[in-house]
Amino acid sequence: DASRSVQVVGHLLSESRKKKFLDETNSKYRELKKLNSGIKRAFVSIEEARKKSPQIDWKKYIPVSPEFLGAKVIKITDLSEIREYIDWTFFFHVWELKGKFPEILERQAKGDEARKLYEEAQELLDRIIREKKLVAEAVVGIFPANSAGDDIILYEDESRTREILVLNQLRQQIIRTPGKPFYSLADYVAPKETGIKDYHAIFAATAGLGLEHYLNEFKSKNDDYSLIMIKALADRLAEAFSEWLHEKVRKEFWGFSKEENFSKEDLFQTRYQGIRPAFGYPACPDHSEKEKVFNFLKIQEKTGIRLTENYSMSPAASVCAHIFSHPDSWYLGVDKILKDQLLDYSERKGFLVEEMERILAPVLSYK
Repeated sequence: DASRSVQVVGHLLSESRKKKFLDETNSKYRELKKLNSGIKRAFVSIEEARKKSPQIDWKKYIPVSPEFLGAKVIKITDLSEIREYIDWTFFFHVWELKGKFPEILERQAKGDEARKLYEEAQELLDRIIREKKLVAEAVVGIFPANSAGDDIILYEDESRTREILVLNQLRQQIIRTPGKPFYSLADYVAPKETGIKDYHAIFAATAGLGLEHYLNEFKSKNDDYSLIMIKALADRLAEAFSEWLHEKVRKEFWGFSKEENFSKEDLFQTRYQGIRPAFGYPACPDHSEKEKVFNFLKIQEKTGIRLTENYSMSPAASVCAHIFSHPDSWYLGVDKILKDQLLDYSERKGFLVEEMERILAPVLSYK
């Protein structure tokens, strides 16, 4: 749960809290191991999984031509509009307060604490917006696209003669329910052989530029509470910026859902058409794909977002993701994969097997 990262690291860096936190975590995982020890997972080969991919009726799908093709740079210094897209539920997760916003403010046990946090967050957010030292930047690209097997191919233009980027995807291999398909994100971009002219979007966005100003201020005052608060707000603003940008893509830039008119709660419940899975999430757990996106869209040259050697983004309050338009697309989870898919995936990406195993260690079904 990425929203807990600040709190977890806080425990690990605290001399007084570290031992208790590690003991509790180890105890929890011992119990989880016991619960899972009796579960036997059945897999199919990657060839079999591909044969049993979802059968989409492409004759019923008519892609919408985007308003523009290529890359667009977006920079926003006034964060007041983005503020309206914050999902506050996850803000409270940072402080280990579980509950849905705004109901959490009225809870008998934690209501007072939640209200205090919320009020102080609003005060700091008012200051951030007023001072305009925190800036949101993004690059979003929309391109002609088709799928080929488990890969998504982007083309230079509508002639679709020159491939400019291949985004490699993984496919489910675990048998969940007999007869249920084995999904991959590539399933939701029209295959080459259909002759359908489909499209795909990718983006990187941040709301963390300028954060150092506040970090330095609060560090100089030894104000750990405000340090956690500003980082939590920057993370929420990055997600809110992604939500805002996704809506712009659906309604304007790509325009495949121009007539939608959802409340913010509807947006948080993802009731709109399509999805925006971030690289590293269960649907596309390979963080190294971000390197392709950064190089292709020239993210580092066009924004203040940087990619580390291990594919983390800096500022940390950043998001890099796909945008799919197909109405059947959903936030699937690839889960564990067999070695046959790992070998196939390594060859498609041009990575050494050992390096690919290191990157995908969390989803490997073998040691």
